[in-house]
Amino acid sequence: MSQKNQSKYDQLKQIKDEIVALKESPLYEYRTKNRYKPVIGQGSHDAKIIFIGEAPGKNEAETGVPFCGAAGRVLDELLASINLERKEVYITNILKDRPPNNRDPSPQEIELYSPFLNRQIEIIQPKVIATLGRFSMEFIMNEYGLESEIAKISLLHGKTFQTDADFGQLQFVPLFHPAVALYNNSQRKTLEEDFQVLSAIITLI
Repeated sequence: MSQKNQSKYDQLKQIKDEIVALKESPLYEYRTKNRYKPVIGQGSHDAKIIFIGEAPGKNEAETGVPFCGAAGRVLDELLASINLERKEVYITNILKDRPPNNRDPSPQEIELYSPFLNRQIEIIQPKVIATLGRFSMEFIMNEYGLESEIAKISLLHGKTFQTDADFGQLQFVPLFHPAVALYNNSQRKTLEEDFQVLSAIITLI
């Protein structure tokens, strides 16, 4: 069956099946040894907004659900602050497996897993991409022709960038990772303000 004739569900399931069997991943052995699950993504297949983090943590790897720990609770609260529910958006990461000790993703891991992310974006065809943290911000900016705009996340968070995808125009908003709000209350306020930027965009799409 051609990709065009497959439903979004079938196409996304194909991605899941490929990642489950991804033995060439340097994280595959760590996943199987710890009985972790790959964390593919969760939410609406017709979402207008995709949230992209960098990699699953321990809670996520144990459940297969992205952003299900303390940072996930913050994300849910931020979504609620702009009258959105998790089921209305799509949430995923660049890496689909947990790196040991929550270390940063390696360039090789990003190179291996990012084609799956790109396929997810092409299938869902969002109007807005919101990245959560520095790694996903830089990846998306490089991927969508915004390399010249790259700067520290402390300078770019909450800004809106227009870019184009194969399926149409995209708005891109870099955000701090929700985990920062767990350690710094002023960052929580910053995230809340940045989510208001997202809210303003949603009313226009």
